[in-house]
Amino acid sequence: MIKIRVICVGKLKESYWRSACAEYEKRLRPFCRFSVLELPESRLPESPSPAQISAALDAEGERILSAAEGSPMLALCVEGNLLSSPEFAHHLEAFAVQGIGSLSFVVGSSYGLSDGVKSKARFKLSMSFMTFPHQLARVMLFEQIYRAFQILHHGKYHK
Repeated sequence: MIKIRVICVGKLKESYWRSACAEYEKRLRPFCRFSVLELPESRLPESPSPAQISAALDAEGERILSAAEGSPMLALCVEGNLLSSPEFAHHLEAFAVQGIGSLSFVVGSSYGLSDGVKSKARFKLSMSFMTFPHQLARVMLFEQIYRAFQILHHGKYHK
């Protein structure tokens, strides 16, 4: 059974986001060993300079790379690939066929991900051309991972 870890910078503050994620975590149990790791977000002033943002992203990036423990990373970022749900499912299947037993999805802070994390990512994924709050993006990622497993197992969830 494949191990999927979602590494997130920051915590879900509202209970409704936590409830939505918990529901998908529960639904994913039959398909994979699913876990979430929330890393601390770097503290920045209210109007940070580009240098402060870059330093914060680099510090977060180091924590992300350490947490990934060498497993292939799939980074959520705006410059990533846009995939349909079936295409995403087939990418997950391809990793399994290659014998990859562990994947780390990475969701950065509101300022994104460091170049170091993006350059080391095995795959870059974009959810949309639109911008979403990071809390919602996390729920959307969990749902799409669940949908991918439903597609691969010919479940009734995906129509």
